[in-house]
Amino acid sequence: MHRVSWRNPRLRRRGAALGALLLAAAPAIAGGEPPPALEPPAFLSWAPTPPMGWNSWDCFATTVTEAQAKAEADAMAARLKAHGWQYVVVDIQWYEPGANGFAYRAGAPLELDAFGRLLPAPNRFPSARGGAGFRPLADYVHGLGLKFGIHLMRGIPREAVARNLPVAGTPFRARDIANPADTCPWNPDMFGVDMTKPGAQAYYDSVFALIASWGVDFVKVDDLSRPYWAHRAEIEAIRRAIDRAGRPIVLSLSPGETPLDAAAHVAAHANLWRISDDFWDSWPALREQFGRLARWNPHRRPGAWPDADMLPLGTLALGERTTNFTPEEQTTLLTLWSIARSPLMLGADLTRLDDATLALVTNDEVLAVNQRSAGNRPCLNRDDWVAWTADAPGTPDRYLAVFNLRDRIPLRPETAAFRSGVVSRQTPGHAVPIAADISGAARLFLAADDAGDGNGWDHAVWIEPTLVRADGSTLKLTGLPWRRATAGWGRVAVGRAPGGRAITVEGRTFADGIGAHAPSLIEYELPPGIVRFRAEGAIDDGALTQPGGATVRFLVHAVTPGPESAAPDRTLAIRLDDIGLAGPVRVRDLWSHQDLGLSSGELTLAVPWHGARLLRLAPVAVP
Repeated sequence: MHRVSWRNPRLRRRGAALGALLLAAAPAIAGGEPPPALEPPAFLSWAPTPPMGWNSWDCFATTVTEAQAKAEADAMAARLKAHGWQYVVVDIQWYEPGANGFAYRAGAPLELDAFGRLLPAPNRFPSARGGAGFRPLADYVHGLGLKFGIHLMRGIPREAVARNLPVAGTPFRARDIANPADTCPWNPDMFGVDMTKPGAQAYYDSVFALIASWGVDFVKVDDLSRPYWAHRAEIEAIRRAIDRAGRPIVLSLSPGETPLDAAAHVAAHANLWRISDDFWDSWPALREQFGRLARWNPHRRPGAWPDADMLPLGTLALGERTTNFTPEEQTTLLTLWSIARSPLMLGADLTRLDDATLALVTNDEVLAVNQRSAGNRPCLNRDDWVAWTADAPGTPDRYLAVFNLRDRIPLRPETAAFRSGVVSRQTPGHAVPIAADISGAARLFLAADDAGDGNGWDHAVWIEPTLVRADGSTLKLTGLPWRRATAGWGRVAVGRAPGGRAITVEGRTFADGIGAHAPSLIEYELPPGIVRFRAEGAIDDGALTQPGGATVRFLVHAVTPGPESAAPDRTLAIRLDDIGLAGPVRVRDLWSHQDLGLSSGELTLAVPWHGARLLRLAPVAVP
């Protein structure tokens, strides 16, 4: 059992969150008064509402510079600050002078101080020279009326361990506290810190003292939430270090999925924590977040927020593309994050916001649901309909969010023309043959899912995908344009694996193929006379360099759209008494800013495919 010293008043405040529930339920001491309720941890007051801001990862990956961060801050101050957006967060590898994309360079030299603490790379952040660190950039952001944040990896830099640098203020050195066997599976920069060793807590204290001296307001610490319990000691050490730093620094834990059995512990140590792995702009990934947010809903409270991850909107991926989400899916994204009160962190390049995206993220009526609603809860989940409701504090009004999760053309695994088993690193050849009868179909859908393990690095590739006509002649699928293609990360690409490299399976390179990180979906219009589809479904060699993930299932769907798919939406009727309202209500659409009049007894809503409606229902007194 983890022991907490009650002699330290800061630890006493943190321990209150863990003990308050037990104390509240305990009987009064015989012959005396009930024990006084303990105050919640002070850090919960540092994020009383879900944090709103911008993070550099989705659009700049590891490459963001001081000039770019300032430009993003300028854009936020000019166009978003008035709507509540306030954090500007520089994400991973700001300390790596040669960082150049979404990948990490093993063994790359890092910028460190004499005590093994990471410093901003001066070639990318010139104002950091001379020991200034991030202070000048933080001052610039603060001067705009905004707050400044950074990303940090768990642990101590491997380079600090190789050089055996001293731990500030102690007789210990990096090798005394590092655990070289404890490494991040996807980033090569750090070793874990062994919290049983003298000097370990002092190292984290020194790191956050330095960060506090820079004027940082928000820190996203990565490689913590998965696996959560293996990192418990470091999570607690980071909490102590922040509380000792003398500055209110909001703490975000990443990546996910944080396990539900850690709900009480994480809420006692962090302001927000990821509930999924990296979230990108694919419909399957968005749909999965509905279940996660519903499961985490009972564990949300002011100052402690389950985090569904960044909003991949606008211009992304080093400026190479814009979001894959349709306008309807973008509305669903913002509606779900708002009604579930997830933190809102934009991934877009704010300097290139188009009018539609700007309107989406500056809708004050919608943002008020995220920032000021209460009693948020799911109230319907059936037949591809989901609904949530929430209270508007200080009023009898109720918010209602309704989501149409049905695909315009339904694709069900049980009706697929082909469905593979799990393809993994244990599969012979890391591939399976695919053959499907698609006679009479007008559309072809190629799907790949993550086989249910929730991990990344699921590099699905379709090798030599071929259409076969009734006469036996063939047509390369890679020569046809797709109607739509989405991937769980990055882009679907012909002739390239996920991540942009050549498609390689067991050392063999294939020019004729399609790469798509699962979960992915690719839709084609079929030419007349096609009767069969064949290919190999494989895992690209690039995924096998990682210790986890690389599990994929392949599905082929061959369909002819029915008449329902031609309709622009579906209609749902909701009884008002099912959501706790009696009598007539005045209905306002928060996305369109339109008053829709009175409704009594039942509310009928038309919702676009993959779309959402967000309403405010105000009871009307009946004479």
